Amino acid sequence: MRAVMTVIGPDRVGIIAGVSGLLAEKNVNILDLSQTIMGGIFTMMLLVDTAGANCSFEALRDAIDAWGGENGLSMRIQREDTFSAMHRI
Repeated sequence: MRAVMTVIGPDRVGIIAGVSGLLAEKNVNILDLSQTIMGGIFTMMLLVDTAGANCSFEALRDAIDAWGGENGLSMRIQREDTFSAMHRI
């Protein structure tokens, strides 16, 4: 299953390494990503494949939320179909 993930927070060294390391630990594949820094704020949007994850989607969501909180980042993940349905015109 594909999911959309966002990461937002103050820019600092190691954010991409930390996020990709967390996803690797959970056996989640990054399919695509876009990141930029806007006025000192780091923003990243990822499309990930959770089909091979070694935990449930809910456990993954909780791990992402916890890691973000520990690192001063707002991190969210949504199933791609939910994300798409919410952003339909």
